[in-house]
Amino acid sequence: MAPPSGSTPETQTVEPRDLAGPPAASYLLVIDDSSARRLPLPRDGVLILGRAPDADVRIDTVAVSRRHAKLILAEGEAQIADLDSHNGTLVNGERVQGSRTLASGDVIGVGDTTLVLRAEPRRRISAAVDPGTLRRRVEEELERASDYRRPLALAVLMPGDAAEPAALARRAAGALRLMDVVGWDGTGQVVAVLPELGGEAARGAALAMLAAIAKLAPEARAGVATYPGDGCDAETLLEGARAAAAIAVVGEVALAAETAVQHTIGDQVIVVADPAMIRLFALIRRLSASALPVLVLGETGVGKENAAAAVHHWSARAAHPLITLNCAAMPEALVESELFGHEKGAFSDARAAKPGLLERADGGTVFLDEVGELPLAAQAKLLRALEAKRVTRLGDVREREVDFRVVAATNRDLGAEVAAGRFRQDLLFRLSAAVIELPPLRHRPREISILARVFLAAAGARAGRPPLELSEAALQALGAYPFPGNVRELKNAMEYAAATEEGGVVEPWSLPDRIAGRASTPPAAGSAAPPAPATRRFRPIAEELRELERARMGEALEASGGVQTRAAELLGMPIRTFGFKLKQYGLSPREAKRRP
Repeated sequence: MAPPSGSTPETQTVEPRDLAGPPAASYLLVIDDSSARRLPLPRDGVLILGRAPDADVRIDTVAVSRRHAKLILAEGEAQIADLDSHNGTLVNGERVQGSRTLASGDVIGVGDTTLVLRAEPRRRISAAVDPGTLRRRVEEELERASDYRRPLALAVLMPGDAAEPAALARRAAGALRLMDVVGWDGTGQVVAVLPELGGEAARGAALAMLAAIAKLAPEARAGVATYPGDGCDAETLLEGARAAAAIAVVGEVALAAETAVQHTIGDQVIVVADPAMIRLFALIRRLSASALPVLVLGETGVGKENAAAAVHHWSARAAHPLITLNCAAMPEALVESELFGHEKGAFSDARAAKPGLLERADGGTVFLDEVGELPLAAQAKLLRALEAKRVTRLGDVREREVDFRVVAATNRDLGAEVAAGRFRQDLLFRLSAAVIELPPLRHRPREISILARVFLAAAGARAGRPPLELSEAALQALGAYPFPGNVRELKNAMEYAAATEEGGVVEPWSLPDRIAGRASTPPAAGSAAPPAPATRRFRPIAEELRELERARMGEALEASGGVQTRAAELLGMPIRTFGFKLKQYGLSPREAKRRP
């Protein structure tokens, strides 16, 4: 039974229905004739105000209807709507018609009870963008990061069997900064562009997005790729972030660098990260269990010898020898002797009998590198040896049984060589029972930074140097270079950098001229000077500024006796920035202290 008019109203809260999200700092201040009390509000939900026992905010007074009004809360915004109450609902003294949006400090009149809304400041959030706009923004932020040498990260959220991606993107945007861009792509994944973030900061942003969509997509996981460490173009970064998301645990974030796969082949470690290379090495592992001949195709320096070594070391023949013949480096007159062996006196220099490579590979594998260079006469004998598993040495009539597997490699188009009459078609059929074609390094840009770090670490270790790092500018230069020499050229570049870099961070000026974008071809001897002045070449301004900054920091350290705080003051540089750049440039305060 309701108390008589004028009695003290009883206000209580009941657990709100259909509420989502964590409680916010907003509250209602409820004031009646005898008291004032605070009722905390959730961030999202609908609260019924009235005298009914099941009302979410119960106001037990005769001036209030059983279901008097409802308070609608959504993402920090509040609205009040009257529910056809007897005495109506007032906001700041005005009667509410339909619904009205509330601001912090608004006074709500419900019968003879006053409620004051105190809401947390509503944070502006970025709107989710469509796939076309998302791609344009990715390109724009990449251009900005490249021009100003700033960090940038891309995060990809794989929602699993969850809600519509546009809704997820809108929810994820609420967890990020206004400068971030969130959208969805054509695969149903949520993509976020995170300017000025890298490494753990980008991982933290991705975790915040996962938390924001957790209720809508409980199976979601995320991956992060950063510029320029994981790539220098949109496709490479997106591919890296997607690959990282694919290996992440549900509710967690993986980094693109964690997707690299290491294969131990004998005494060397082969690292692959490109999806095509990962699948190719999985295929090689399966093929190694068979006895099929394998033909490895690819440009010079692409890593064909690594693929051949993997075929052998993953096979049942691994305990036996892997014998290699570079057909392009062998004089034509000696090819048959090297392959099949010879007897004493078979030719003028044959002073003793010698088994050929096929015999020495008995039980193991023969790797014929650049098999397209093999002379036609040797091709015929090789075909017979492959079919009969027998070889005949030069100068002998006896056949010797051999058991070997052949792996061949070439950078030539053997089909065109067959058409030109330079390669036997029947031998091509025999060698190509299984074909592995390795893509060039420019087609797997995700591997450039990963392989560069691996090669640089190995080169520094061989030189007895402390660990070396690649600066962002150096990584950008590597990512922009097409690498016509493929993996071999990248490895040589890191050997060069390890030998020439004086500090602990490899900068573009420590890379070979062709990679750093500097002219390096001297004029031919005796050539005349050009009639007109040549176009002057300039170093990038950012590169010169970095070199000047490094020099000035070294001078300041020397002037301050190695005291970093004093050196930073001399340059007018914040100490945290000074410490960061100290590591970036490989400068050592200890060396400055030792100088007179």
